Amino acid sequence: MSTDTTTPATEHDAIPASSPSATDPLWVERTGSRTYRGFSGRGATVEMGPASAGAVFTPGELLKVALAGCAGMSSDVPLARRLGDDYKVTIRIEGAKNLEEDRYPELTEVIELDLSALDDATRDRVLAVAERSIEQTCTVGRTLEAGVVVKREFVEPASAVDAGEATA
Repeated sequence: MSTDTTTPATEHDAIPASSPSATDPLWVERTGSRTYRGFSGRGATVEMGPASAGAVFTPGELLKVALAGCAGMSSDVPLARRLGDDYKVTIRIEGAKNLEEDRYPELTEVIELDLSALDDATRDRVLAVAERSIEQTCTVGRTLEAGVVVKREFVEPASAVDAGEATA
C-alpha cells in the first residue's frame, strides 16, 4: 500500500503522536553457552539463545517480533477507534536469513485483520490510516528502513575496576 500524506479525511483520521522512548536501562547477562537473559529496568526479561537451546528467542527472532509489535502498537489507537477496543489482530513477520551475509535482506509484515463488516470506502480509509500510523510512529520500522549506526565499546566491569584499585 502506498503512503497517503494528504490531510486526514476527518479529525478521527489523525495519527497519534509517537510516545517518548523509555530511558530505563537495558542489558543482557550470560546464562550459559550462547544463552542470555535480557533485562529492562522496569523488570521485564526475555530469554535468548540459538534455536537449538529450546524455549528461547534468537536475536533475529527478537528483531522480527519487535518490528511486528511496533506495527501493532503504532496502529492500535486508530484501529481501536474505528473497530472497537476488542478488535483482534495478528501480525506475522516473515523473512529468511541470507546465510552468506548473516542478515535479513527483507522482512514482510502480514497483518491479519477482519474488516469484512466494513464497506469498501471505509475499509480503504481504515487501512490507509493504519498504514500511515505505522509509517509515521513505528520507531523500529523507521530505524530499520533508515539504517542505524551501531557503536561498540569493551569496558571493564565496575567490580573489576574497584578490585584492581583495592590491590594497587
